[in-house]
Amino acid sequence: MRTRIYHVDAFADRPFGGNPAAVMPLPAFPDDAILLAIAAENCLPATAFLVPEGGEYRVRWFTALAELSLCGHATLASAAVIMERLEPARTEVFFYSAGGCLEVRREDGRYVMNMPAQTCAPVPAPAGLAATLGTTPRELLVNDRHYLAVLEDEAVVRGLAPDMEALRRLDRDGVIVTARGDGRHDFVSRYFVPAKGIPEDAVTGSAHCTLVPYWAGRTGCSSFLAYQASARGGELSCALVGNRVELGGACLFYLEGTADWG
Repeated sequence: MRTRIYHVDAFADRPFGGNPAAVMPLPAFPDDAILLAIAAENCLPATAFLVPEGGEYRVRWFTALAELSLCGHATLASAAVIMERLEPARTEVFFYSAGGCLEVRREDGRYVMNMPAQTCAPVPAPAGLAATLGTTPRELLVNDRHYLAVLEDEAVVRGLAPDMEALRRLDRDGVIVTARGDGRHDFVSRYFVPAKGIPEDAVTGSAHCTLVPYWAGRTGCSSFLAYQASARGGELSCALVGNRVELGGACLFYLEGTADWG
């Protein structure tokens, strides 16, 4: 079988920034084992597989190790592929996914994605978490997907070097760390997901579904400029709109070609 493949950097304002994703349009989804093998072959943080459905698209996301229930950056990259390559007259697209219906619209050369907000609740720190992170959080919260560790300041977030093997053993997919920004950005974050085969994700749309409601509750604001301070790094415009989060960013095409498996 042959299909087009696109390598797109999402939430990227410069070459080699943001979070890379592979996007692969398909006529139908093959077996899960094939999708997982393709994602492992692509060797990117996520591969999005798109299948047309009722004028819109069904999307599934895979890392090299597992299927994801929600993936923001690969959805943003998928929207760029649809609106810049597959259907260039479009300015809006809906994706049906395991994480619900996701809308992405094009505005002034950028993409704005609408996703479900994910709240979290305070929780006592698991034994050894401070040693695992290398710092003691000011506040720790949890939902069904992540721990959210609120740290002292931006410098502590940027300087973290956590124990990835210990993080892998936690009872959640990953740990988001965050703090107020020191200058241009309202808040900064990083996201560690070794249990999903990604020691540190570069720029994570789904993590901001938790971060935006958290910071809205602490500040009384509903819109933010955020920065995910990974090695690649990426800037996101963020807004809380009811029980939804809107995340905006740019996408850059890096590579386009054809994948062939038989």
